[in-house]
Amino acid sequence: MIVPATARQRARVLHEELHEHNYRYYVLDDPVITDAEYDRLLRELQQLEATHPELVTPDSPTRRVGAAPLKAFGQVHHELRMLSLDNAFDDEELADFDRRVRERLGVETIEYAAEPKLDGVAVSLLYEDGVLVRGATRGDGETGEDITQNVRTIDGVPLRLTGDGIPRVLEVRGEVYIPHRGFEQLNRQAIAQEQKPFVNPRNAAAGSLRQLDPKITAARPLEMYCYGVGLVEGQLPERHSEILTRLGEWRLRVYPGIGRVQGLAGCIDYYQSLEQQRATLAFDIDGVVFKVDRLDQQQQLGFVSRAPRWAIARKFPAEEAQTRVAGIDVQVGRTGAITPVARLEPVFVGGVTVTNATLHNADEVHRKDVRKGDTVIVRRAGDVIPEVVRVIREKRKKGARRFKMPATCPECDSAVERVEGEAVARCTGGLFCPAQRREAIKHFASRRAMDIDGLGDKLVDQLVETGLIHDVSDLFQLDVEEFSGLERMAEKSAANLVNALDQSKETTLERFVYALGIREVGEATARILAQEFGDLEPLMQAQVDTLQEIHDIGPVVAQHIAGFFSESHNREVIRKLRTAGVHWKPVATTSVLSLKGKTFVLTGALSMPRNELKDRLQAAGARVTGSVSKKTDYVVVGDSPGSKADKARELGIKILDEAECLKNI
Repeated sequence: MIVPATARQRARVLHEELHEHNYRYYVLDDPVITDAEYDRLLRELQQLEATHPELVTPDSPTRRVGAAPLKAFGQVHHELRMLSLDNAFDDEELADFDRRVRERLGVETIEYAAEPKLDGVAVSLLYEDGVLVRGATRGDGETGEDITQNVRTIDGVPLRLTGDGIPRVLEVRGEVYIPHRGFEQLNRQAIAQEQKPFVNPRNAAAGSLRQLDPKITAARPLEMYCYGVGLVEGQLPERHSEILTRLGEWRLRVYPGIGRVQGLAGCIDYYQSLEQQRATLAFDIDGVVFKVDRLDQQQQLGFVSRAPRWAIARKFPAEEAQTRVAGIDVQVGRTGAITPVARLEPVFVGGVTVTNATLHNADEVHRKDVRKGDTVIVRRAGDVIPEVVRVIREKRKKGARRFKMPATCPECDSAVERVEGEAVARCTGGLFCPAQRREAIKHFASRRAMDIDGLGDKLVDQLVETGLIHDVSDLFQLDVEEFSGLERMAEKSAANLVNALDQSKETTLERFVYALGIREVGEATARILAQEFGDLEPLMQAQVDTLQEIHDIGPVVAQHIAGFFSESHNREVIRKLRTAGVHWKPVATTSVLSLKGKTFVLTGALSMPRNELKDRLQAAGARVTGSVSKKTDYVVVGDSPGSKADKARELGIKILDEAECLKNI
């Protein structure tokens, strides 16, 4: 069948555009069109190729996904062996490598190319006349597996090279990996589908490349960086670093931070710099590779049986190690979160000795099935808190018991609460719990709570560290002399703070309820509770069922409130606050409020601050919202009211001026 010239020309244009957009998106991270526009172009090409199959070429952007599953992988014989690298585990071994290179070459200083050693899977890509014709694994270095269909699905791998001077035959070697974000998403999906999560990104990348169905590989977040070449028929630069630059010009992905360094000192500086960046990189690396940069010097140095004499991998300290769980404790965070922690037999990992590892929450402990006495793999990346990666169940002793979360807080003996649907368990002893003390005091003193002027975060830290206060009620027992004894606290400042504390004793019920720091009870909820119960005592006696009947109080918040007031520790702190003189006027309950159930919207310039009118409306039982809807009862307008007043007229909602609104209150 003859393909019309217009179809052939359009297919060629679409090829060019799609290759360009792939390069900008996956290599440069600088897209110039939307995903929807890209999809439209791809669909147009797919339709053209479906109508005219003769237009399908090996480098077509449509070839990335869609090949039939394989029954088995074929074998690929590498024309040039894919070698391993010798390792250096400290600066002394790196210095020995540099000395051997200099002695063999008879020079004083060597120029090295320096690049990160990605913790992924080595692959080979073969391009003929710029078109990708084969992908292969390293295998044993001599023979690998044919994974052409799978590497085609990796968006960052160009199906066709672009640029000047591309060799007729070019074998590119690189590392396929999964970035951290993609790995986390992959494991979330696996857990959601009740599948076994992957152990680490490297295993996930290796497993993804060895899928017989390329559609599965296409769904995995694989990426690739190129680190060198193998077989070449054509001209290339005479330095390794310049070859990598040329690969980048031909639209292959090359790590942007590759360096050219002078001698051993330059190698050590580059290594230390990359080690500091390691924890912030988007992917795993396990060291730095140093290669003699000049190709003629590489040829002169040659190879040993399995590795080149001109390259070495300076490895980072291991990020994973094996050890034994001596016990499982729980820690209480500043917000009351209860976190299980594995106490480990000391093990050197990630450059430090590790004795503890987080287990995150009870669900995670049970998912990994970590038990006291287990042999485990521990992982530490940079400054990240070490965690238990997996249990080696084959080494578990008989009788090892499953972990059980404590019913009470280890710090204050308050009940531990875990709301249905949430992963984290929490201590309910907020005001009393030593682990939560600092945050509880800072919140209590904040402007929208008790508004204690002069009681800043640093001063709170001093008060806790010196043992002057153990809960918020102790604030009102301190005098000028005790405050002035603190660092950077003059007698006048101390007197001002005592005066501010004294003034804060006269407050409102809603402010006091908010100041208690009950979980998920913000200012609006505190106001609702104050209006519903009128005073603190009936609120403290309320049961979960009663609280749930209140508008805007759901089952989770009701449980938090009832749980907080059921703790004798919290009730005792409240008693001491009342004894110290903290007081408020009872509130008219919603049953007698004039505007109970009414919804107001305020718009335009008012004579009083808008927050003041809002507070007065809410005190009368009204709800004040920011937008007009069919549920709105009144719109209060000031000068230049704008679109909210127009919408009220359209919906037939009653409009009040400020004076009429105040009459309603």
